[in-house]
Amino acid sequence: MRWLAEAKKIVLELTDTKMLTRGYDQSVENVRRFTLAQPRDILQTWARFFPAQKREPVPPLTFLGGHPRSGTTLLEQVLDAHPGVAALDEPVAFLEVLQPEFYKSAQLSSPRINQLRRLYIDALRQDLGHDAAGKMLVDKNPSPTARLPLWLRIFPELKVLIALRDPRDVVISCYFQNIPLNSANVNFLTFDRLAKHYADLMDIWLMVREWQGYAWMETRYEDVVADLEKEGRRVTDFLGLAWHDDQARFHEKNAGKQLYSPTYQDVTKPVYSRSVARWRAYEKYLSPILPSLDRYCRAFGYA
Repeated sequence: MRWLAEAKKIVLELTDTKMLTRGYDQSVENVRRFTLAQPRDILQTWARFFPAQKREPVPPLTFLGGHPRSGTTLLEQVLDAHPGVAALDEPVAFLEVLQPEFYKSAQLSSPRINQLRRLYIDALRQDLGHDAAGKMLVDKNPSPTARLPLWLRIFPELKVLIALRDPRDVVISCYFQNIPLNSANVNFLTFDRLAKHYADLMDIWLMVREWQGYAWMETRYEDVVADLEKEGRRVTDFLGLAWHDDQARFHEKNAGKQLYSPTYQDVTKPVYSRSVARWRAYEKYLSPILPSLDRYCRAFGYA
């Protein structure tokens, strides 16, 4: 841990992290204000301006989000092993097609929304590289969880699946990552910024899960690794599908497959539980931020 902290200190000195964090802080504060300004029945208001009869049909669609390092890749691979599912590992469709429209959400016209729906689905299909006709599309994309209001504005029929994991395990796992810096994961260099990043993203979810009129479900990483089939069945049922035996053997499908998540090696192996409560080995390093994480431990059942 001492050498890791030293390495991160060097990164901080070699990179203009202040510029990255400044841009991040401004963006996340704007998203927070936008979300706070919406009433709990905002989806009904939006639906009146974009009713079902005005919507061009799209394939069944699920957003799989949550904070990075919460088990989203494991869930994505379990679902992708189902013959009725085509799951995508952090495709760029949202960032390129939808995110630029975030602050226009309330003013988008029906024709423009339908255009965005077409562009987004076309981008997913291009990423898939194969015909997914008749399948449920699952976009696994943890970081855009904070933009859920936009997802729901464009796709009122969207199913939302949120992966949860003990916030303390999430933070320590993020801290151990060594990935190219951007405005989001620059927060992974220090524990105080990591605690802020966790709060920034999960506060949005805590607000949006109070909204009325859409289908959502939370699933816990600890439940998945404790009993893959039991929790996997619950998640698969939520998608409107029946559990398939191939889902229990998801890791066999991934042998030799190119994956982009930092956990790509893990999902080529059977499920293991050694990452549960891993944070306890590092409690003394986490102690300064544990009080700020306590609210989320209680909110998500990890107190």
